[in-house]
Amino acid sequence: MSSFTAGRHVLPEPERQQQVVTALGVADQAQPFEPVRPTAPPPRAPNVVIVLLDDLGFGTSSAFGGPCRMPTADQLAEDGLRYTRFHVTALCSPTRQALLTGRNHHSVGMGGTTEMATSAPGYHGFRPRSAATIAQILQRNGYSTAAFGKWHQTPPREVSPVGPFERWPTGEGFDTFYGFMGAEMNHWYPLLYQGTTPVQPDRRPEDGYHLTEDLVDHAIDWVRTQRTLAPDRPFFTYLALGASHAPLHVGRDWQRRYEGAFDHGWDAQREMTLHRQKELGVVPENTQLARWADGVPHWAELSENQRALAARFMETFAAFTEHADHQVGRFVEALRELDVLDDTLFLYLLGDNGASGEGGVEGTIVEHRLGHGIVDDPDEMIADIDEIGGPASYPIAPAGWALALNTPFQWTKQVASHLGGTRDGLIVHWPRGIADRGGLRDQFHHVIDVLPTVLDCAGIPHPVLVDGVPQQPVEGTSMRYSFDSPAVEGRRRTQYFEMCGNRGIYHDGWMAVTRHGVPWEMVPTAGRRFEDDVWELYHLDADFSQAHDLAARYPERLRELQDLFLIEAAKHNVFPLDDRVTERENPRLAGRVDLLGDRTCVTYRGGMTRFTEETTPNVKNRSHTIVADVETSGPGADGVVVAQGGRFGGWSLYVAGGRVSYAYNYFGSHVYTVRAAEPLPPGRHEVRMEFSYDGGGLGKGGSVVLNVDGRKVAAGRVAQTIPYYFSFDETLDVGVDLGTPVTDDYPEIDNGFRGVVHTVRIVLDGEEQPPPADGGLHRRVMSAQ
Repeated sequence: MSSFTAGRHVLPEPERQQQVVTALGVADQAQPFEPVRPTAPPPRAPNVVIVLLDDLGFGTSSAFGGPCRMPTADQLAEDGLRYTRFHVTALCSPTRQALLTGRNHHSVGMGGTTEMATSAPGYHGFRPRSAATIAQILQRNGYSTAAFGKWHQTPPREVSPVGPFERWPTGEGFDTFYGFMGAEMNHWYPLLYQGTTPVQPDRRPEDGYHLTEDLVDHAIDWVRTQRTLAPDRPFFTYLALGASHAPLHVGRDWQRRYEGAFDHGWDAQREMTLHRQKELGVVPENTQLARWADGVPHWAELSENQRALAARFMETFAAFTEHADHQVGRFVEALRELDVLDDTLFLYLLGDNGASGEGGVEGTIVEHRLGHGIVDDPDEMIADIDEIGGPASYPIAPAGWALALNTPFQWTKQVASHLGGTRDGLIVHWPRGIADRGGLRDQFHHVIDVLPTVLDCAGIPHPVLVDGVPQQPVEGTSMRYSFDSPAVEGRRRTQYFEMCGNRGIYHDGWMAVTRHGVPWEMVPTAGRRFEDDVWELYHLDADFSQAHDLAARYPERLRELQDLFLIEAAKHNVFPLDDRVTERENPRLAGRVDLLGDRTCVTYRGGMTRFTEETTPNVKNRSHTIVADVETSGPGADGVVVAQGGRFGGWSLYVAGGRVSYAYNYFGSHVYTVRAAEPLPPGRHEVRMEFSYDGGGLGKGGSVVLNVDGRKVAAGRVAQTIPYYFSFDETLDVGVDLGTPVTDDYPEIDNGFRGVVHTVRIVLDGEEQPPPADGGLHRRVMSAQ
């Protein structure tokens, strides 16, 4: 099978008819048989590397004038091209789905992140088979393919030991995968997958472990092996790091490199960044700073503690980012040592959306609190300032820094209406294919243009049939026309944007936008209507940064663009608009079906681990019972019977000091513990935890009763509970608590039950509570609560 008979438009290559056998014995076969060969790639097809960093923003990297030193990006830019008008979708999963399919995110069902999926056509989170990925296309054209790092495209209910696995990386065209499946991951204590098999690193942070380094180690090992075994085949490496998405985890030695570097504050940083951007030429000389976002204080308005905390958050973010770029540099050096860098089309995407404003005004040491509308008090948080970035923290920076990292634009991640949410730096490096060195390109492009660019450079057409499924049109356009033509007119004339109800439309140099919400208000707010949103108008050809709203001056042009948005939105399944964020992370409230559907009782066996929240019974906002069948042979049978979540939110049923115990961890701010007075005697026992929910809305408290063999042994109260999600990175585990521990009553490692856990049954009692009418969960939490 050495060449296509269908011109590479049909994948996989159609089976060839076998030669007719004309002899009884092989010695009498007149014509030799043709060996079966793998599909050959096009002649001189380049290797392809796509590196994607998370939550950066246009004004973050030194390559685009930002304060985060990124020498690898700088070097690749000096030897390649910088695209200054490159756009993404304003959130993680949608950008990744658009990147890998070449279609707009609503066209492939990814109108929000996988955790925000609903049942609506543009939001269901299931990539249609009519939109083959770039990995599938390259793989079936003779490429070796591998993905490392963050995936975040598989429907959460399919991230389970039973799959199905067709929307996992290895089902979407990658020969190899090593990384994590969700939105984010603890970089000190990650829970990872090798292919579809759960794995955990065998080192801990005290041993020098860090996830970014681990991911790049695996990428380097894979490409070295590929070059050794199949040097005639080009490779495609997709390296999608968790940095610099929360949690901001990085070693203190990296943080010290930025000590005091941000004491001047975010207002001054915007000015400094814009000046540097003009020096580099990545923005026009007449560019002005767009207006400051409503609701975010200026640096001078902060208290002393707020400034100290904000500076440390930014030092941590910058260190995390530079550390990630350094690891990318190790991968680049590996390619250079293998003598393949010059023949590798290397695309370095400096963000999948703008820098994140989800940290709110203050930032937080535990990100999940803000996702639930809970705000930390800086005067309490200051006591933990030295924990920021370390294993005891799960931090995200304040929104003021996000605005500065998106210089010169308005707004942040989630806000698809404004360029602070959607414009990121792109570096393209391909010495064999690009003559210009250090060039700038200002053609308007979008992440959907990556797939057609790669296929164009590889000499591969868009397939019309993949696995027997006709393919929907690729909506991107190749950027290759601009590689050696800096002044050529751009070929993308129109592009819509939408995320969380924030929306915009670009057409021929003009852009109409309307912002619907703010990214740090992720719980429902009553009374906000799409019809009331105010539209703005910008002439981007003359106003690079969206600094001057021309809506009042050109109302007719604004109306034309509003009508065009309606056309594009209808075409790409954008309607109905959905402005919910955290609420959609609860399957019941979002209106989607999780793995268990309407089941209210599930029995696990001992040793079953790594169940995500959408593959386990949802115990939040309702009464429930945990029944464990355990057996001990003597005293000292401590350890975890079953646990869900970890240090920053979750619950655990366990034995400590011989006594049956239950702990409920409320966002890491308080751990409610109920413990039996007497030790558990040797033998086989039924341990039961009954949680009676107070009702009256979401996140309310409840009473806990512990029983052993039908006898009440303890009772207590949990004053408040977590309403929407425990964690994006931790899991439910039987007989052990993987990742970080829910409680300090047992160690981070070696906390498995020292006995036998035969079964654990989770039973949901009564009905799940509906959200309150106002959706409100806004409150302040003290770290010493």
